[in-house]
Amino acid sequence: MSERFPTSSEDEREAAIEAASLAVQRGELVVIPTDTVYGIGADAFDPHAVRALLAAKGRGREMPPPVLVSSATTLDALATKVPGYARALVEAFWPGPLTLVCHQQTSLQWDIGDTRGTVAVRMPDHPVALEILERTGPLAVSSANRTGLPAATDADQATEMLGESVAVVVDDGTSPGGEASTIVDCTGTQGRILRRGALGIWTLNAALEPLGATLTDEG
Repeated sequence: MSERFPTSSEDEREAAIEAASLAVQRGELVVIPTDTVYGIGADAFDPHAVRALLAAKGRGREMPPPVLVSSATTLDALATKVPGYARALVEAFWPGPLTLVCHQQTSLQWDIGDTRGTVAVRMPDHPVALEILERTGPLAVSSANRTGLPAATDADQATEMLGESVAVVVDDGTSPGGEASTIVDCTGTQGRILRRGALGIWTLNAALEPLGATLTDEG
């Protein structure tokens, strides 16, 4: 059974962040708030923890989780051959509700599922999530729900679905966004929207206009 930590005061917030960080270091699962929906997270470099995350959601290796980072500069540690239009999107929308699928660095010693040589990376715009990520490093994070059910937008929903599988639930109230991130495939010469989300194609393409680049929408 999970332990729940509120964040109403500075002391409570520090205790919650510390509890989540220590649980990740022990190889356990945590539920954390983000700017979109609540997420279930694990150390991205701990294959046992990532497998536990997928099992908690009722997912297989064919659906690897995205990786959340605390800094845009971490993208180059995880990804290679990042195109110019992807960097323009990072500049415009990170931190924020945008996930970029890039070619994975071949030197990475991890197993987050059947990625086919790619990694999905996002920097969330949420202070508690960012503080946790600064202490833990990159986390494999998927929406806090059982597969097929709506993503949790508060700690109650997350606990109801995943409370038996996680060690710590960080309760920061209702998610400010409530809508999942937009996912863009950046592995080709032209970006493709794989999942429609909080950022629409017109908003994304406006940021790419100075480059003469546009995204296609397959979401």
